[in-house]
Amino acid sequence: MSTLYVVATPIGNLEDLTPRARKVLATVKVIAAEDTRRTGMLLAQSGIVASDGNAEFIRLHDHNEQTSTDRILALLQKGQNVAIVSDAGTPLISDPGYQVVRACHEADITVVPVAGVSSVATALSAAGLPTDRFAFEGFLPAKKTGREARLTSLKNSDVTLIFFEAPHRIQQFIQSVVDIMGQDRELAICRELTKTYEQIVTGSAGALLARLKSDSIPAKGEFVVLVRASESSPEQLDVDALLLALLEELSPSRAAAVAAKVTEYSKSDLYDRALNLKV
Repeated sequence: MSTLYVVATPIGNLEDLTPRARKVLATVKVIAAEDTRRTGMLLAQSGIVASDGNAEFIRLHDHNEQTSTDRILALLQKGQNVAIVSDAGTPLISDPGYQVVRACHEADITVVPVAGVSSVATALSAAGLPTDRFAFEGFLPAKKTGREARLTSLKNSDVTLIFFEAPHRIQQFIQSVVDIMGQDRELAICRELTKTYEQIVTGSAGALLARLKSDSIPAKGEFVVLVRASESSPEQLDVDALLLALLEELSPSRAAAVAAKVTEYSKSDLYDRALNLKV
């Protein structure tokens, strides 16, 4: 029986590649990777040589996932073992691969996780925020309106929140946290985890925003941001406040459409509400 191996790779420090991951990557005949060049460099830098020559690489990214899934499934059904990796960390966590894994389960093909580093767990373990309950939110919308609508829906969350953010948007992201959740909300900013310039900084949202502006937290590298749970009891989302914020930049129709995605209200009800608020 063929096997799909879901292999975690280092997020920075190459010494975090496990012996089991090395063995799998050296023995499979096919490796599905988000960026085949980057994975090839990882294998070379880690001294991994396939047991019978170079493995075949298949590109697997957001824009070709369905086509690549069909190809990978066909190889597995012919008896080939396949390893799936992401650019860094554990596959499928804000990375492609979901369709492949689901298709394998539906086709009764064995899926084996090869555990290793995940930036989510790594950040959570070192941030000093509560770890008993947490929610991974990944990347929020790049545009301010969508980002702040999502943060508004999460404002009163009673669990630690974990986000990814790009370096060129990190300051805007923290500014939105200050605007929506308040400057006193406790955060942890984890930058370049396991890499040479690793930085883990905790404090209030307002204080960390000031550090970003002063460049004592450089806007470089990869960021994981953790937000402490709300100290108040979870409350029902203030729908009117959300609509008012959206109406500053959107038409009543668009504001209602965005709000419908983060509330339990229908778009038509929200549209009527927006029109009343607009008056």
